[in-house]
Amino acid sequence: MLNRILEQKKKIAVSVIIIVCFGLIRAFEKTLFYDPLLDYFETTSKNVPLPNLDFFKLFFNLLFRFTLNTILSLVLIYALFNDKGILSFSTFLYLFFGILLFGAFFIIVGYFPENSWLLFYVRRFIIQPIFVLLFIPAFYYQFQNFKK
Repeated sequence: MLNRILEQKKKIAVSVIIIVCFGLIRAFEKTLFYDPLLDYFETTSKNVPLPNLDFFKLFFNLLFRFTLNTILSLVLIYALFNDKGILSFSTFLYLFFGILLFGAFFIIVGYFPENSWLLFYVRRFIIQPIFVLLFIPAFYYQFQNFKK
């Protein structure tokens, strides 16, 4: 087993570096990104109106964070599977879900601001690397079935 770990040391090193980068993004989120909803969701109870938002600034900061997480996730997926087909499919999924989530986010903020619980979950998918947690096991399962 130790030999197998040593053979995979490049994958392990890249994976650890990317996980540390995810942690750094999370640790410095308040200083790196404009997101008044961070404090709003930490401190509010139900039925409190949303804070004043600079939509332009919020959009580009959410997009920047989503892009950082997406790039790191795609590098992690490629490092683990070393398959360009999986990488291109993952890229398509990230683009598709990114467009869907950003559309949903701004529809909720614009037309349903009283549904802050829904906004919380949509925003969570935008700012956190949740998709990589879903994609890696799915691709691993598919990769194992393809080998058989």
